[in-house]
Amino acid sequence: MDTGVRTEAEQTDSAQALATEMRAKRLQHFLKGRRDHLELSQEEVAERLRISGRAYGNWERGRVKEWTDRKLYSLADALRMSEFQTTRLFLYAVDRAPQPELRAMFRRDLPADPAASAFLDDYENVMMDALSLPTFVIDRRWGVKMANKAYHDLFRNVRAHSGAMPSDNFLRFGLFHPDAPAVLVDHPKWQLAMLAQLASSLERHDADPVLQAIRREVYMNPALRDAYLKDMPDWVLGSGADLVHHESSVRELRHPDPQVGLQGCRLVEETPRSLQALGLMRITLVLVDPEGRYMAGQARSHGHHAA
Repeated sequence: MDTGVRTEAEQTDSAQALATEMRAKRLQHFLKGRRDHLELSQEEVAERLRISGRAYGNWERGRVKEWTDRKLYSLADALRMSEFQTTRLFLYAVDRAPQPELRAMFRRDLPADPAASAFLDDYENVMMDALSLPTFVIDRRWGVKMANKAYHDLFRNVRAHSGAMPSDNFLRFGLFHPDAPAVLVDHPKWQLAMLAQLASSLERHDADPVLQAIRREVYMNPALRDAYLKDMPDWVLGSGADLVHHESSVRELRHPDPQVGLQGCRLVEETPRSLQALGLMRITLVLVDPEGRYMAGQARSHGHHAA
């Protein structure tokens, strides 16, 4: 009986692996065909994307850790794809249709300076994965510009969701994704802090269309609207408005690895000047025990602003 179940599972895994391989090959032929049609070299496409030629070569070969909506829409723009072609791109890359209304939200403002673009490419491909703790880089909208393997591992069981993936925007994930409570334990506390961060960001960037869109979506949810208008202002008086920069707050998260499981978590901001100059901030999720002490084996020198 058990043998039969394992055999059936193995067959299912094999079929899924074959389907993934076929989609990857179709994606490679599709991208190369579109590039050839436009008579563009890989370097020219990379220049449009403001990434290195080496990085784009990996994109075209399907060597991407995770296809986010942001990456796919940027690619569609660089290769001047129609709506039909963009849909094919998404189906080949992530086996689902795109959400056209979110396209503007996931276009990232990349620096025009080639040296700055090259720095970001190297930082993402070398520095980030050298860090053992879950680490991500955000812009003023909490849009995730890059994240390391440990971060992706933390959210590996999160189901696909249009516009609220942890690899796209950390605030939107915490506020709107139905799987967020499975990772962010005592979810209402996380949401209060994120709503406060949204209000704080809107005070500084009140005309930002992405932040405005997040607030509109908050207002469409009665529970979140009440929390934003009633509970959050009271919480701010006691705790401060910023998700990152008030001391000693330890929240809880549940890691999908059962050997890690339920842990306390501090959000630690440790942004080098090179990222600050580009309007970016690096955040590390540092695991602590229930009393707020760093877990054994973790570096104690991470950052200097704990949330």
